[in-house]
Amino acid sequence: MRILVVEDEKKVARALQQGLEARNYEVTLAYTGEEGFFLVNAQTFDLLILDLMLPGRNGLEILATLRRQRLQTPVLILTARDALDDRVRGLGRGRPDQVLHLKVGDLEMDLVTRRVTRKGQTIELSAREYDLLEYLLRYRGQVVSKEMLARDVWKEPTRATPLDNLIEVHIARLRRKIDDPFSSKLLKTVRGVGYILKEDNA
Repeated sequence: MRILVVEDEKKVARALQQGLEARNYEVTLAYTGEEGFFLVNAQTFDLLILDLMLPGRNGLEILATLRRQRLQTPVLILTARDALDDRVRGLGRGRPDQVLHLKVGDLEMDLVTRRVTRKGQTIELSAREYDLLEYLLRYRGQVVSKEMLARDVWKEPTRATPLDNLIEVHIARLRRKIDDPFSSKLLKTVRGVGYILKEDNA
């Protein structure tokens, strides 16, 4: 049996690896959410042991994406959290009726392959840019504030000036990729409020 352990605390990860390998399991370690997500998509595993509290993309986000992709690998959640709502969120994510494709005008995002295109052209995004665009697409036609982006994309409960600056930098980078090469502009700034992703005639 091949097992992937996604755990950012290296001592915990290695202890799990030693214990499992002593029982003749083949174990692969990943120390970040991004690394774990890449490995589980690139290789075949019989079991995924997933920590919820990971840097960057957390365990619940990974689990949600894997379930949207219809990945049937069993997942064992490893967490210090014991709140009921965390367990329910972990088990309830990725229902079959969840959207797998997002679109505004000629900008499209495939949530299964993580491919983003505009007018059929592939747009290469960083992991943060992808998460930011996915959030804007899910709220398409609605104004998204910096508070919302700080809380839901950056996972920071409170805004701060450095974070505001970081959000502005990522918005600018995203705009250069999804708007600048094209005649019609989708990503608009609502001064003093936030941002909105929509077609001009929408």
